Order: sequence, then structure tokens, then C-alpha cells
Amino acid sequence: MHDRGFSVFLRFGVAVLLINCLVSAKADGVTCSGIVPMKYRDDNISIADFGGVGDGVTLNTKAFREAIYRIKHLNRTGGSLLYIPAGEYLTGPFNLTSRMTLYLARGAVVKATVDTDRWPLIAPLPSYGRGRERPGGRYMSFIHGDGLHDVIITGENGTIDGQGEVWWNMWRQRTLQFTRPNLVELKNSRNIIISNIIFQNSPFWNIHPVYCSNVVINYVTILAPADSPNTDGIDPDSSSDVCIEDAYISTGDDLVAVKSGWDEYGIAYGRPSRRITIRRVTGSSSFAGIAVGSETSGGVEDVLAEHITLFNMGVGIHLKTNIGRGGVIRNITVSNVYMNKVRKGIKISGDVGDHPDENYNPNALPVLKDVTIKDVWGERVQQPGLVHGLKNSPFTGICLSNISLGGAPGTRNLPWQCSDVSGAAVQVSPLPCSELTSSQQAGECISSF
Repeated sequence: MHDRGFSVFLRFGVAVLLINCLVSAKADGVTCSGIVPMKYRDDNISIADFGGVGDGVTLNTKAFREAIYRIKHLNRTGGSLLYIPAGEYLTGPFNLTSRMTLYLARGAVVKATVDTDRWPLIAPLPSYGRGRERPGGRYMSFIHGDGLHDVIITGENGTIDGQGEVWWNMWRQRTLQFTRPNLVELKNSRNIIISNIIFQNSPFWNIHPVYCSNVVINYVTILAPADSPNTDGIDPDSSSDVCIEDAYISTGDDLVAVKSGWDEYGIAYGRPSRRITIRRVTGSSSFAGIAVGSETSGGVEDVLAEHITLFNMGVGIHLKTNIGRGGVIRNITVSNVYMNKVRKGIKISGDVGDHPDENYNPNALPVLKDVTIKDVWGERVQQPGLVHGLKNSPFTGICLSNISLGGAPGTRNLPWQCSDVSGAAVQVSPLPCSELTSSQQAGECISSF
């Protein structure tokens, strides 16, 4: 697989990816993907060179691990590319390495084994203190990386399939002993690109960059059944400088949820998520389209979400936290959103989410301030908005403008509901609650309108 023709083919494929990126960015005029440039790799190997068989039956865990071991230990200048040809490659979980591209050709499917005994256990994240679902450790993600840099997962819209139904059924039957695995988790890593891949049937969260910086996720499709539990699309977690663009997501939980740790563990770890851009995302879910939280104990700041299209949603825009979380959520901007057939258009709430244990501090109150939501159009929206702060920590600087959320015909449409909140609303229909329409509070939002 090292002949000149193969190398030229791969260079052509990567060049097409670059052209597609440039065309889309030029069409819209704005992109953040330049924070991590796409790279060529002069050293190219194929999974077939290591005995990989794409018959959907043969277990290829050994082939993947040996190929990545080779990339790690040869340590080529400029890194290496692992090519996955067309076919179905059944495998157990595996770790990536630095300076590596995992490249899935058109028709390539990397499929997770359904034998749960082949999934190793790893330590809980320090900012969570335990597994998110169960005490103790957690199952390693299907594709995993820790302490890496310069990692690319890309291709020609090949598929990474978590075959999650066995895990969903364990959750439904309450037989899980440990927290389910994510489909892809990169931890303590930097300079990451995930693009032009289909992710489907994740056991738990799909793409989870945690304690990472300089991450680009674009041109991905993420799919899971609407009733698949906790199959979040993309969850940046205690990470900075993350660019999410041009994605289609249809799953059983939030499409994109920005997080930063859980109660006393997240407070102690103290790493915020900041400088997160979410742009040109389309999708559907019975949960939220664009979410912050509810695990926000390390803080979340400087989030921009724009040009979002949502269909058949539970909540369009959801900022969520709880007592015991602590943390500061601030400088959140959501704009240019279209939503159709949604239960709640906008929800900002201080009573969402569970706790890791009884040791959380009920006096650790979150602060939520300086939120701008503007240029939102919705049809068949059952309730335009619900904004409930905390009595001892009111939400401030909630600024709404140019919002029209039409009701759902033939159903009982609820009005806005608000408490313990201040801010302003300009050109918002239906008219929001008095807490956001008082002229005395409009000063908090002058710079946002």
C-alpha cells in the first residue's frame, strides 16, 4: 500500500476535503475552521497491511492496535495516515496516537463490537468524580485518545458505528454496572480535526472533547434513534477554542451541549469551557438543539451559536444548571435560528440535572449572566420561552431581540414564564414576561441590541 499511486490518491482525497472546506466557508463568508489547518501525511499505511479484514465478521482489534503502534513508534516527521478501505471492520475499542490521521474511504465502516467484555474500564474524569451514570469507573470510548496532539479523523464520509443498542438496552433494563462508553473521546489533547465522517449508534455521547484545546469538528453527520438514551451529538467539555460547523445531527439527546464538570468535582477541577463556536448546524431531537449544561461547574463563557436550523425538537435553545453546580455561565450569544415543531423555543433554567452524590454543596449557586438571543424565527412552537433563575442567584443580562415564535395550531400554547431574572426584550413575539419588558432593566442590554 505504499506505492506512488496510493499516495497520490490520498493526496487527492485530502485536497478535495480542503476544497470543500474553502467552498463552504466562502459561500457563507465566515468560518472558524482555520484554527487547526488540515495536514497532509507523507507516510501512508492501510489497515489491510496489518491483517485487517472488512467482512463485518472478523474482529480487527489487533490490526488497529498494531497499525497505531507502528505509527506511534516510527514517529515519522509529519505523522502518518491510517487508511481504511471500503468494507465493514468490526473491532473493539482502540487508542489513537499523536501526529496521526484516521482516514475512512467511501464505503468504509468501522464498527464496534457488541461484546461488552471487550471494552476496558478506565478511571472517571476528575471533573466528574465518578462515572456519569454509575459510581466508579467508566467504559473506555470506542475511539479514544489521551494527551495527544495533531490528530485528524476524516475521510470520504465513511462511517463509525457504535452499535449502541446493546448498551441502550442495558440502560433501559437497569443492568449497567458502569457508565456507558462514548463513541469518540479525546482527553487532554490539542490540535484536533474531526471532519467528513458519519457517526451513528453511539452507546452514549457521540463526540466528547474533554480538557482539550484547538478542536475543529465540521462536515459531520451524527445519527441515532430518537429514543436512544443520552446519545448527545457533540459535547465540548472543559475545553477551549472549539469550532463546530456544518453538521447534521439527529439523536436521542442534545445536539450540541457545552459542559465543564459536575458539582463539587467540577468546582475543584476548575477548568471552564470557553471560546466555543457553533455554526450552521441542522438537526432534530426530542431534547435540545443548542445547550449549555447542565454540568457547568467549571464555568462556560464566550459561546457563539449562529445559523442553526432545528426541526421536531423538545427545546430549541436550552441553558441549564442547578444548585450545587457553582460556576459562571456568561457571554453566551445565539443568533439566526430557525425552529419548526418545538415544545419550548427558549429555556433558561436553574433547576435542571442530577447530582453525583450527597456531598454537593447546596450553597454553591451558579451565576448566569450576559446572554444574548436574537434573530430567531419559529413555527409550531408550543411555548415560546421559560426563564427561571434562582432566588438567591437571579439570572441577569438576559437580552432578547427580533424573535418571533409562532404557536402550534390545534394545540394549547403556553405563554412565557419567568422568575428571578432581569434583562430586556425588543421586538419579541409573543410578548415575553414583565421581568424582561420593564424599561428600568433595559440598560443591561443596550450593548446587545
